[in-house]
Amino acid sequence: MTILFYELVGQDPARPFSPHCWKTAFSLAHKGLAFKRIPTRFHEILQVEEGASKSVPVIRDGERVVRDSFAIALYLEESYPDRPSLFAGEGGKAMARFVERWTQPTLTAFIGQAALLDIFAMLGAEEQAYFRKSREERFGMPLEEVPVGREDKLEAFRASLAPLRTLLRHQPFIGGEGPLFPDHIVAGTLQWARVASPFPFLESNDPVAEWFERCLDLYDGLGRRVAAA
Repeated sequence: MTILFYELVGQDPARPFSPHCWKTAFSLAHKGLAFKRIPTRFHEILQVEEGASKSVPVIRDGERVVRDSFAIALYLEESYPDRPSLFAGEGGKAMARFVERWTQPTLTAFIGQAALLDIFAMLGAEEQAYFRKSREERFGMPLEEVPVGREDKLEAFRASLAPLRTLLRHQPFIGGEGPLFPDHIVAGTLQWARVASPFPFLESNDPVAEWFERCLDLYDGLGRRVAAA
């Protein structure tokens, strides 16, 4: 049975950009499961599965509806134990929790501010009105002011990736010889930046960038099928 996968898009339904939705896309592909991508705009989210969630990703697998990328990964792991593991055991689940919490302040915070106007430009008029209002309330300033100074903060952002950079000098993936859900967490976040913004978050010779290129090639090039901004 094909899994229904609701993911966030802007004006172009072929350019999903949410980091959390990309985590789920990579997870579904990792498990080798058939899934149908359903492009969902901000104003459509509350209509998904009769209001099952205030955010995406959401999946429907038969009679089961699951929201939140981490909860979806756990569900897939438990429901399809005969397929490639996303966690490689309980320790992998704990590691994934750590990676998720490391990613949020280290990558998500800077990317979310630096790429804010680029994300805004991807949206239709109705979504732009919502996005402006919600983000200006969040940041306490006009939308246009949020990314100001991103070039000056870039060096510090790149330096903050040192733990990941050091790890990837010793192994090809965060999960070891192959990817696990922690790889999808970080790759999904960088895919958000790649799809939404032309801003050079990483240097091309950075081990993190080289690892991300490997992630884009996974699952028959699932990530690379959506062109960079």
